[in-house]
Amino acid sequence: MSSPCCTSAVLVVFMALAVSVGAEQSKEKSCDVLGNESSESQMERALLEKLEPLSQLRFNVTVEEGKTENYIYHFRVCREVNSTLHDFGGLVQTNRQNGKTTVIGRINETQVFNGSDWIMLIYKGGDSYGTHCSGEKRRAVIMISCKRGVTASSFSIISEEREKEQECFYLFEMDSSVACPAEDSHLSVGSILLITFASLIAVYIIGGFLYQRLVVGAKGMEQFPHFAFWQDLGNLVADGCDFVCRSKPRNAPAAYRGVGDDQLGEESEERDDHLLPM
Repeated sequence: MSSPCCTSAVLVVFMALAVSVGAEQSKEKSCDVLGNESSESQMERALLEKLEPLSQLRFNVTVEEGKTENYIYHFRVCREVNSTLHDFGGLVQTNRQNGKTTVIGRINETQVFNGSDWIMLIYKGGDSYGTHCSGEKRRAVIMISCKRGVTASSFSIISEEREKEQECFYLFEMDSSVACPAEDSHLSVGSILLITFASLIAVYIIGGFLYQRLVVGAKGMEQFPHFAFWQDLGNLVADGCDFVCRSKPRNAPAAYRGVGDDQLGEESEERDDHLLPM
């Protein structure tokens, strides 16, 4: 009885290990800033998080200059161009004539900076130059400029600086909204409070109306929430305005007096004498 149980347990353990190993292998590597992890600044971490929406995109640009230079540059933001090679290549050059690939920069040697409307991503540790730049390792500099409403576009190569003795580089540029600064709200504090107050009033009126109509069964003006309260309040406000705003005392005599019987007096009897028959 115990042998089948032991066998099942061993199989379960092996299956769990296989799944964990497969998950670990399928997880793509991301940018690793130069230096120890503890030395990474908050700014660098924030910039890498800001670039994360571009990590699933792939960018290609073809450069053809005569018969000697015909290349395709493949670029990914903080991801390997070819994850099956495990070479950390974030920007790779492919020679279209012979198919040779050259890693320009690797994501495990990353630097990142930013300005008001741009982010500069640098991949170092690429394959070594041959006869140029004292045989140092290649590096790629990608300038990401702000362009609102565009996830990513216009990836292109600007130049390759390889005539110096040191610090040679490939310069690329692209546009993306991730490099744009956060837009300031155009609403003032007063406007926000006013909108909030108006929204609360709308919710109160609509919700109260529905409650009075559907739950209480009120009709007409009684559907207005707390109708009696607002009616009394209106009367009080009217009385207050009448008391404060009237310019004359309440007991002042009226400017116009109607003509009463006491003002008519007695008519002379002689006025009707001419009506009597002769």
